[in-house]
Amino acid sequence: MRNVWILTLAQGFAACGTIILVTFGGIVGTRLAPEPYLATLPLSLSVLGIASSSLPAALLMQRIGRKPAFIGSALVAATAALVIAWSIATANFVALCAAAFFIGSNMAFVQQYRFAAIEFVPAELAGRAVSTVMIGTLGAAIAGPALGQFAANLGGWPEFTGSFVVLSGLCVCATVVLLKLPLGTMTTREESSRGTSITQLLLKQDYRLALLAGLASYAVMSFIMTATPLSMHVHDGFSTAETTFVITAHLLGMYLPSLVSPWLIGVLGVRRMMLIGIFINILCIGIAAYIGQEFVHYFTALTLLGVGWNLMFVSATAMLATTYEPADRFRAQGFNDLAVFGSQAVASLLAGTAIETLGWETLNLVALPLLIFVLLALHRPQKTTPEIT
Repeated sequence: MRNVWILTLAQGFAACGTIILVTFGGIVGTRLAPEPYLATLPLSLSVLGIASSSLPAALLMQRIGRKPAFIGSALVAATAALVIAWSIATANFVALCAAAFFIGSNMAFVQQYRFAAIEFVPAELAGRAVSTVMIGTLGAAIAGPALGQFAANLGGWPEFTGSFVVLSGLCVCATVVLLKLPLGTMTTREESSRGTSITQLLLKQDYRLALLAGLASYAVMSFIMTATPLSMHVHDGFSTAETTFVITAHLLGMYLPSLVSPWLIGVLGVRRMMLIGIFINILCIGIAAYIGQEFVHYFTALTLLGVGWNLMFVSATAMLATTYEPADRFRAQGFNDLAVFGSQAVASLLAGTAIETLGWETLNLVALPLLIFVLLALHRPQKTTPEIT
């Protein structure tokens, strides 16, 4: 597990990129965007960076190995964070959007940490490896917003400039940690010319279900979360500190369950765990759409949204690992992440327009059909698949 813990620590540093961007990007976008509906464009482009880079990232790792690819992408993210700091200081919205895209591109590589961790453990410990790596993001969820808020006014620069200077340093720390990984990988170039095609993978019920559950978990989470700072701070007048507190609670909800996810998978199995995650997300939508828009309602709904995402995403990743042969892993993983983060990009892009045109209550209800679709797919007759412990 030593290499899994190295990836966990690196994940903690690297994940601060998305967390700081999510926490403060919408507010910065509101200040710099030429039109209100473009406020979430930097966040949407960061997610687009994840989606568009997912398959190329997997193919690059197949060619040069995971370690060099991980280190290179972290250095790109460190540079992009400095560009964001400069764009805030100079009120350059275009530069902000471009740099946010590259922050997202790095996260396409960071998302592969969970698959790299699986390769360092026996198959029966796949769920534990995935959950352990995600603990790193739990640390980022706690430290990221706090560091970003602390550094927001440092140096006498415009607000949040210092936040992204700190972020650049965290990305450099990730590269130092990644140097501890072994250089050798399980990758062989022969994998690129043989194995199962994407079409054949999609014919497998469990592969489709795992992909769909991961897609829905991210699309619903991103759609609601991206709109939350705008709804709270811009529309309902909550302070930046209150908004940050809710986003932090949401992030803790996303990653704190990783401490017990391996146990949950062992007790419940991936399908029951996925089912519980769906119902928790539905409960979140019910609170947001029908109960109210006071601080306690935002806090409760966003925390539940995080927990529901965790249970769906961890179970989907663990299930996915059982649906392909070793020779197919980069192809299967890359296409899965392309679909998952492509849906997240669309959801994030639509969130800004949706909050302006539909309002908070209706925006939440729009996410409900996708969860119902996964619920129906989960209850279709399935071939027997060994549960992961």
